[in-house]
Amino acid sequence: MGTSMSGLRFCIVGCGLIGHKRAKALGGGKLVVCADLSLPRAQTLAKGHDARATENWQGAVASSDVDVVIIATPHDALAAVVRASIEAGKHVLVEKPAARNPAELHGLQALAQAKGVCVRVGFNHRYHRAFQKAREIVDSGVLGAMMFVRARYGHGGRIGYDKEWRADPKLSGGGELIDQGVHLIDLARWFLGDFAEVNGFAHTYFWDMPVDDNGFMLLKTAQNQTAFLHASCTEWKNTFSFEIYGKTGKLHIEGLGGSYGVERLSHYAMQPEMGPPPTTVYEYPMGDNSWDVEMAEFQADIAAKRSSSPGLQDAVAALDVVQKIYQLSGFDAEGRKTRA
Repeated sequence: MGTSMSGLRFCIVGCGLIGHKRAKALGGGKLVVCADLSLPRAQTLAKGHDARATENWQGAVASSDVDVVIIATPHDALAAVVRASIEAGKHVLVEKPAARNPAELHGLQALAQAKGVCVRVGFNHRYHRAFQKAREIVDSGVLGAMMFVRARYGHGGRIGYDKEWRADPKLSGGGELIDQGVHLIDLARWFLGDFAEVNGFAHTYFWDMPVDDNGFMLLKTAQNQTAFLHASCTEWKNTFSFEIYGKTGKLHIEGLGGSYGVERLSHYAMQPEMGPPPTTVYEYPMGDNSWDVEMAEFQADIAAKRSSSPGLQDAVAALDVVQKIYQLSGFDAEGRKTRA
């Protein structure tokens, strides 16, 4: 398989907006084939990269000139393409949430290990500059022991939002909780660890669709470190806020760039005398480079033959939380509302 890391050969399955973003961040690799159920969409992406286009994703992922498969389809196809790609001996980068439910990922981690391939799940928010800096600060120990996380993530939808594929539970597996909510769950796990207790509520308040438009989460580790999270597509003004509380300080990440506002990290350092804390603010007004940094990390995984993090185990952990909250809230196994 493959050549040097800069010479990796890529297949992209799913040639929509995210597929185009991934194609711009191949880290020196070459896009050789684009696959999409819409051939014109595949052709549009392929044209800019001197790649071939096809509607046959099964043939594309099995191609002998492909080393890595990037999967950016709607949720209903993610797990099937992951499985076929692993079976073909390809490394995989699959967009979050990687499946519609944890059962769809059953056995895939063992299969990847048996085939000797890396599988990374595209929780790219970990790679935003503010989160990379936050990770560095937390790891330095200056915040002390972790206590809790509080976060909000939301957008306001758009005309026709309730008619898009994300509103169809057969395609999406659920609504806002499985869409933006999994990013919050993954980030909270990254800082606090695994959640031993899951509580929450998902509901459809505004949009005329069978999936949720708001998800509220109260998650606790075995040590009672708590994540209080809210994902919404009735936010009206795009919002991102993520607060990390330690015993000797707090971090607050706001904005993700673009319509979410300038990406900013504030570090509040508690003093022995307490009172208003000295505050250090880091601003990142430049463009989002998380896709590039994530790809560089993935290529390092491949070179070192190490397991990717976030990987399939992280996707399963996030989907376990989603599934539990859907069950608590009266949604069926497909993420469809069954009771008011």
